[in-house]
Amino acid sequence: MLNGAPRGSARSLRALEWLNAIVADVRAGVGPYLAIYLRARRHWDPEQIGLAMSAMDLASVLGQTPAGGLTDRARDKRLLVVAAAVGVAAGSLLVVHSQHVPPVIAAQAVIGAMAALFPTAIAAITLGLVGPVRLPRQVGRNETWNHAGNIATAILAGLIGSYLAREGIFYLVVALSIVSIAVVLTIPGHEIDHAEARGALDTEGHTHVSSVRALLMDRRIGIFGLCAVLFHFANAAMLPLLGQVLSLGKDHRAPLYMSACIITAQLVMVPVAAWAGRACAAYGRKWVLMIGFSVLPIRGVLYTLTADPIALIAVQVLDGVGAGIFGVASVLVVADLTRGTGRFNLTNGAIGTATSLGASLSHVVSGLIVQHVGYDAAFLALSAVASIAAGCLWIAMPETSDARRSEARRHAHGEGHSRARYG
Repeated sequence: MLNGAPRGSARSLRALEWLNAIVADVRAGVGPYLAIYLRARRHWDPEQIGLAMSAMDLASVLGQTPAGGLTDRARDKRLLVVAAAVGVAAGSLLVVHSQHVPPVIAAQAVIGAMAALFPTAIAAITLGLVGPVRLPRQVGRNETWNHAGNIATAILAGLIGSYLAREGIFYLVVALSIVSIAVVLTIPGHEIDHAEARGALDTEGHTHVSSVRALLMDRRIGIFGLCAVLFHFANAAMLPLLGQVLSLGKDHRAPLYMSACIITAQLVMVPVAAWAGRACAAYGRKWVLMIGFSVLPIRGVLYTLTADPIALIAVQVLDGVGAGIFGVASVLVVADLTRGTGRFNLTNGAIGTATSLGASLSHVVSGLIVQHVGYDAAFLALSAVASIAAGCLWIAMPETSDARRSEARRHAHGEGHSRARYG
């Protein structure tokens, strides 16, 4: 695929896009609806609900790096999606049919661990189908379909939980898991290049697998990992804090406002993700990432300037811009940095683990700041961290797409608009 021709057929690429839309809900299990279900139907106390929610989060964090390593080694990446879907479906059924705390906690841990397989497996399938040249546009399309799926399934789950039965949300996850299995198996296995899918092919088409130590010694991976952790540390707590601010006035519409915040961001992510894929291919990764990193500190400051719910919801547009860009560009940066190493998915998983830990720490630190100083101070502190992340990216992180840098230099010297080879 060095000439840029995709290995995957148009039918396979369309199946990949549908898979991203369907998996958007499956990978999170019942997510935020679990707390509502356990409280309303099982009458669990907050401590028990917290344990169940934490079990999924912890298993997901701990599972991401091993999931990446497993994805690199697996010859048939499709089977990883199948295994993950089966695990999530089984865990969802166990939650519904078990009346005791330990099995539900165990089920949530299984859902978290299995869900960690989805992002690395889908990224690998994508790279194996289209190759590095066409990866930016395809990742952009993947994320577009993923965010659209998030919106559709959130609406569907809300309607089922409100008008049919709260248990219906669990069965929705099971149904979507079955559909995701059927969809991924429509992608012929022979169209997925195993060596390409793990980033083992270099620019000359030779296969090479580097040691993990070589990855750890790559300064660029360390810098990007640090930038990503700081970004997620600054970003993760902003929406929950906003939800608390919206509920301070005891306005009965606070849940509606919160839903509007989430939907607003997701709606913005749909076109932003599509644009980010094209922009990363045309202009390189760093400039596009800088846009996503730059809007985050602005967003935090804007939250402190108004208490009007409509204005606060409008600020969520910036959340959609930042998250939409990061979801696309981060995968491309990792693919660039690990090309010819055979460790694309392991690195992707490790970055995911690091950013998840940063997000978890964000909630703890922001909560302490709110308790002692207030909400405005917390937003400003998160904005300060976001500014550090943007500065680190701008100063220390190089452009990872060498082909785009070469193309820019040729344009600057009037050498025409000939298309550069990737890598």
